[in-house]
Amino acid sequence: MDFGIVLPTRADSWAVAQRAETLGVSHAWFYDTALLNAEIFVAMGAAAVKTSSIILATGVLTPSNRLAPVAASGLAALNQLAPGRVAFGAGTGFTGRRTLGQGPMTLAALETYVRQVEALLRGERIDFVLEGQSARTGFLDPSPPIMNISDPIPTHISAFGPKGRKLTARLGAGWLGSVGTPASEAEAIAAMHAAWRDEGHDPTTMHATLVGSGSVLDDDEPADSVRARAEAGPLAAVAFHELVERYDSLNGADAADHFPFKEQLAAYRKVYKAYRPADERHLANHKGHMMALRPEETHIDGAVIRGMTLTGTRRELAERLRGIRDSGYDQLAISLPPGHEDTMLERWSEVFAAL
Repeated sequence: MDFGIVLPTRADSWAVAQRAETLGVSHAWFYDTALLNAEIFVAMGAAAVKTSSIILATGVLTPSNRLAPVAASGLAALNQLAPGRVAFGAGTGFTGRRTLGQGPMTLAALETYVRQVEALLRGERIDFVLEGQSARTGFLDPSPPIMNISDPIPTHISAFGPKGRKLTARLGAGWLGSVGTPASEAEAIAAMHAAWRDEGHDPTTMHATLVGSGSVLDDDEPADSVRARAEAGPLAAVAFHELVERYDSLNGADAADHFPFKEQLAAYRKVYKAYRPADERHLANHKGHMMALRPEETHIDGAVIRGMTLTGTRRELAERLRGIRDSGYDQLAISLPPGHEDTMLERWSEVFAAL
């Protein structure tokens, strides 16, 4: 099983990718959230010229936020800088749209987008609709040294539900799933394998990545230590950000019937409701999303971190990773909050070395 990293994109993320490469990390996935993270193609371009083997992947592009021809152009330009080391990740949009006050896009829109980007990267013309007008378009001069569409750029889809997994299989794409419990992870990869088989694909040829984060604890270190909260807390907070907004969108209907941390969620709902002005709550809710815990997020305690992230001692995590590998995942990608990349890379490299 490969070791990947996920970066809340900064202009200087190349330095983390460069260090990760020396430690044997296979993939660097870059978040693409306007107004929160740095411009993804700026950061990936810098990483492309500062590295030589690590795969650089968008993690993930959102159809509404980056037109298909623009995305294809960016990917092809990166592929010129890092031939054969670029991957195209896409999804319906969580933070990338929630920071704009919007919900996720439809799977149908995602499918159209992916198929258009892939067709353009094959050098084909597409019928592209812009402002209600449809016209044929495609690369005008895709030859080097400007862009590279000769080396393949694989597609990966971020999908968490059965319909998303079916779409991923229909597209023949790699799959990005999320860390949960050992049982839920095994169930998800089994369902993904079944979906791939249903579409006539050999599951062994498909690439499955499990995305998560966590803290590698010292033997006597609690899960709510200052370091552990800083490293694992931002990922643990994501589910709370999602659930409070879903609760609002359902007009108070409980969106968390099976959520294990109801007391902590109730505490955060009070915090969320206090954000003012009310029509800007989404901005407060996603401030620092996947980058840092906010001072008011005191509900992210040791139980939440243990239960929702990969946090444990080196021995515990090595055993946990063996289970993930044996379930059929090809890669575990660990999110590295800004300011904690070096420590996390070193500690997680030790865990992977123990597999």
